[in-house]
Amino acid sequence: MNINSRRGTKQSAARHHSHLDRCIQLFVLSTAAIIVIAYYYFISSTALQSTASTNNNNGDHKHDNDDLRNHNIRGGTNEVTTTTNIQKAKATIGYAITVSGCPKTNASGMLDGAAVLKHSIHLNSIHSSSSQYDYQMYALVHPSAESCATLQLAPLGYQILVRDVPVPLQEIEGDYLRNKVPKNGCCGDKEFVKLHAYTLMEHPVVVHLDLDTLVLKPMDALYDVMMDGVTPHTATKKNKNNGGGIEVAFNDPMPQQQPINAFFTRDYNMAHPGMKHAGVQGGFLVLRPSMEVYEEFREIIRKGDFRQNGGWGGMGFGPFYGSMTFQGIIPYFYDYLHPGTGVELDPCTYNNMAHNPRDKPTRNDVVSGNCRNGYNRPELNDECEDCRSRPIGEIFTTHFTLCQKPWECHAQDGDRIQERLCRKFHGEWYRVREDLETSMWKRGVVDLADTDEMTKLRGGRFQP
Repeated sequence: MNINSRRGTKQSAARHHSHLDRCIQLFVLSTAAIIVIAYYYFISSTALQSTASTNNNNGDHKHDNDDLRNHNIRGGTNEVTTTTNIQKAKATIGYAITVSGCPKTNASGMLDGAAVLKHSIHLNSIHSSSSQYDYQMYALVHPSAESCATLQLAPLGYQILVRDVPVPLQEIEGDYLRNKVPKNGCCGDKEFVKLHAYTLMEHPVVVHLDLDTLVLKPMDALYDVMMDGVTPHTATKKNKNNGGGIEVAFNDPMPQQQPINAFFTRDYNMAHPGMKHAGVQGGFLVLRPSMEVYEEFREIIRKGDFRQNGGWGGMGFGPFYGSMTFQGIIPYFYDYLHPGTGVELDPCTYNNMAHNPRDKPTRNDVVSGNCRNGYNRPELNDECEDCRSRPIGEIFTTHFTLCQKPWECHAQDGDRIQERLCRKFHGEWYRVREDLETSMWKRGVVDLADTDEMTKLRGGRFQP
């Protein structure tokens, strides 16, 4: 026997066993790796399903993020971040605007106003603040404005509801109202389209705002009262002292005998001596949806009992600017037909317009004249707060009427009392606009005080 041959056989066997050992080791390692990978995949899948379940429990609203995902808004990117709030909302509040016609000039103003208004609501909802409430945006659109409104508002996340006037003009029985209402106020009988907000029955509360408004603070206290009723905490007069009350106009007590179905402010800028009732300010109404109420409004309009010298029902709800439409029919409904169910809020904290409270000019910050809100409250003729002096931190919403629209870039660089507050309101609007562009549309951050940089990166006619 060849000794070398036997050695080769042993060496070959050793090599065979060595290969076999390696194969066994590789098999064991591979099996272990597969088990570990499968384990982590299982854990990851379970976590994703849990997250998805939590998101579904929070509702179906994706708001700013998903609304903009498939749209390019004025050059904004489609890359957005998703913020998940695991807290369940107490309720979803409906927010509605009305578009009665397409703008004849500065068509981009509708887009600017709607985008910033919605984002201000988002910032004061459960998604970005201490609020307990979610939100859903609606645009009540007259048929004549469907083309422009759908094009500009739908990509922003507004649900477009095309709605005609509740009562066709030819069906109004009162001759005076039928003949005069088309030219009354800003928009004629199209202003009645706002009443469709009462038909949004999927929400416990609906807030109707004009496009040129801005939400500055959560309005949970109002929603709580409408959903839960008046409590000793919310019945108090001043929220700045107790952290939860509601500031009612004239420091009047909050009605507690029956449910509150509406909150509004009045437009004392349109008040005049001798008028019995001041109209509501048409840019702010918090309401309880009700088909019964909507049908009652339709019957009031259809009957058309608006008198030349006595207004609605001859009870003094008119004549004044817009009295034949929204500004007059709302106080007629809540003050006369259903007293105690609507509450007038302090216009310094809600719907602040930086208006002069008296009927003579203010010079060097010194007011003069009679209080406009004293025309129908004579006992308060010399007592009216100057809302222009309110700290912006105490104001819940502002309305750009006297201050002019921020997107139109009217200078607010004077040192009069109203200009100082208007400048703060405009600054807040631009701050919300910048937050929208950087946090939601993912544009680069710019210095708002650097006019050259702002103009270069944002375009337009920005002024600090």
